[in-house]
Amino acid sequence: MSASPITCDIECPCQHLKHDTKLVVLTGGPGAGKTAVLEMIKKMLCEHVAILPESASIIFGGGFWRLETPTGRTAAQKAIFHIQRDMEELVLNEKKWALGLCDRGTLDGVAYWPSDEETFWSTLGTSRDIEYSRYQAVIHLRSPSETHGYNHQNPLRIETALQAQSIDEKIHRIWSGHPKYRQVESSANFMEKANRAIQLICQELPECCKKGLLEFARAGSTT
Repeated sequence: MSASPITCDIECPCQHLKHDTKLVVLTGGPGAGKTAVLEMIKKMLCEHVAILPESASIIFGGGFWRLETPTGRTAAQKAIFHIQRDMEELVLNEKKWALGLCDRGTLDGVAYWPSDEETFWSTLGTSRDIEYSRYQAVIHLRSPSETHGYNHQNPLRIETALQAQSIDEKIHRIWSGHPKYRQVESSANFMEKANRAIQLICQELPECCKKGLLEFARAGSTT
């Protein structure tokens, strides 16, 4: 069964058929809350926002072997990188959407790479600057500690809380040099964290969609 593109639910009054699509990364270590934030975003933003699913979930959920050997981890990260790149290119070239919101980006793989960073660049034929240039902004949800909400509700999540925080720190190191890198720290109240992330995402919408959403909200308040 084929999957359809995941877009946000609200009809956009701007009705533009073509957009100069921009990509925004929503990243974070295991348990950071990306899935919950994306579910909220889907109900709040307009149809001109496409949500790109997590490549690792596509790979591992589809039966790709998850081996913790160096060769197994290298093979998995190569596959994840290329799936991510291809999905991004599809969204950019379709030009249907103003914003492609990526559940992780190409450089998240560095945090899971089994050897040194230079091998990542040479194996995948890219560089940090090339990958940075693909994205308009990077929003990093920080992973919580075990005492502040870390859990294993996602069946594909295999990391302990300490492992999750270690991965989260690696994600910070690889993305923090992006010119529009934004962190959202964990909070005892998850809704505060989610609302902060949503505000940052909304800032990246083009003016036509921001205006359309404002008009939609005004119309809703008068009915």
